Amino acid sequence: MARAALSAAPSNPRLLRVALLLLLLVAAGRRAAGASVATELRCQCLQTLQGIHPKNIQSVNVKSPGPHCAQTEVIATLKNGKKACLNPASPMVQKIIEKILNKGSTN
Repeated sequence: MARAALSAAPSNPRLLRVALLLLLLVAAGRRAAGASVATELRCQCLQTLQGIHPKNIQSVNVKSPGPHCAQTEVIATLKNGKKACLNPASPMVQKIIEKILNKGSTN
């Protein structure tokens, strides 16, 4: 029985090392593929609103284009806690952003 186990093992230790290294790389690759990503690399705003009444807005976050998204995103946090994506090309949204910037520069 010991003879059968010995004959099943590869006689070349170098081949054994290569096989073990390949097995280790495959296992590491599968783990990396299944790992969760902390930040998603995509646009957050799939639909946008043309405007919203400024009294409903608590804060506004403007995200510049980058590797995550090719377009500027304007995300308003409303006073009720919800988030709304606004169209940055909309004249009403541009006025809202201008008011917020002016408000911040006067303080």
